[in-house]
Amino acid sequence: MSLVRRFLRAWPLPLLAAALLAACTTPAPVEAPKRPALAPASMVAAIRAAGEREQSVIAVQPLADPGISAWQSAAEADVQAGHYDAAASKLDQALKRSPESPDLLQDRAEVAVYQHDYALAQKLAQQSWTLGPKLGPLCARNWETLAQLRREAGDAAGAATAQKWVAKCHVQGVNRY
Repeated sequence: MSLVRRFLRAWPLPLLAAALLAACTTPAPVEAPKRPALAPASMVAAIRAAGEREQSVIAVQPLADPGISAWQSAAEADVQAGHYDAAASKLDQALKRSPESPDLLQDRAEVAVYQHDYALAQKLAQQSWTLGPKLGPLCARNWETLAQLRREAGDAAGAATAQKWVAKCHVQGVNRY
């Protein structure tokens, strides 16, 4: 009797099939460890902290439109409650009324971060900086947004560059003795 026939008779068919399939499999590829994603809440906290830390001599505050302020307040309440889509909707309504408002654009960028819409957040922060004062707290929030987004994307060099721009938003006062 041939060796193959003896082998086939010694092994039941299901065990033989399982053994042959096991011999044919290849090990699963080992994935590179993924870097932990930043939580949107911590990203927005860093963005807002950059604006609060910025104590420039210059802080441009546009005249407040009561209607826009109401939309912003309602949106902030939605953010605090974790209702990011509702906050985005309210800010979008305010932007329809005042589409070139740098502070509204930045607020909407921060809500986009909460929504994990990083492309929109980057676009809005850049637009806010372009239309904004380029100095002071809003400028710092704009550039910190870009730094956080670049850090999230794994672009360490881009994040470092954006972080340098945060410092350029500061205007030192004149020392008076």
